[in-house]
Amino acid sequence: MKIYTKTGDNGTTSLFSGARVPKHHLRIESYGTIDELNSYLGLIKDQDISESYKSILYQIQNDLFVIGSMLATPPEDEKLKSGKDRLTILTIDANSIAVLERQIDEMDSELPQMTHFILPGGHTTVSYCHIARCICRRAERLVVELNDNEEVNISVLQYLNRLSDYLFVLARKLTKDLNVEEIKWIPKKK
Repeated sequence: MKIYTKTGDNGTTSLFSGARVPKHHLRIESYGTIDELNSYLGLIKDQDISESYKSILYQIQNDLFVIGSMLATPPEDEKLKSGKDRLTILTIDANSIAVLERQIDEMDSELPQMTHFILPGGHTTVSYCHIARCICRRAERLVVELNDNEEVNISVLQYLNRLSDYLFVLARKLTKDLNVEEIKWIPKKK
């Protein structure tokens, strides 16, 4: 399989069904941002963190590839002419979201209660988590906008929402694990 096909030289790309759309299409922006997020998760996974975090991040990376596949398949192309599903992989569902929720609850049970907003930073690994969280929120906003125009599986939206929460709690948990002080945002009074 060649890396370059030259089919995108005119500014278009193929969806999973083979339909061609402009590279700036909202659907492409959505799953392109998912891909960017996935790369940042790889960067976090490459840090000196617990193998249990790496294992969950690996699972999340796989989930993001599934989400990318789902987003690359518009609703009208989900079924083949034979009536079979175009995607032959497991898709994101309530179980995928429940895994994130369990991880959030488990980490959060070991953290002090938040009393202030927290400024990102304190350690490179923690900062990577906050960058990933922001990219996740951007992906979520793009998918919400896409959903305004074309139906998107609700589980994708829920998963992205929960994933940004997971990344925030992971940043807090890594702050604790790395014995770094959380940087509280204390606004100055007038």
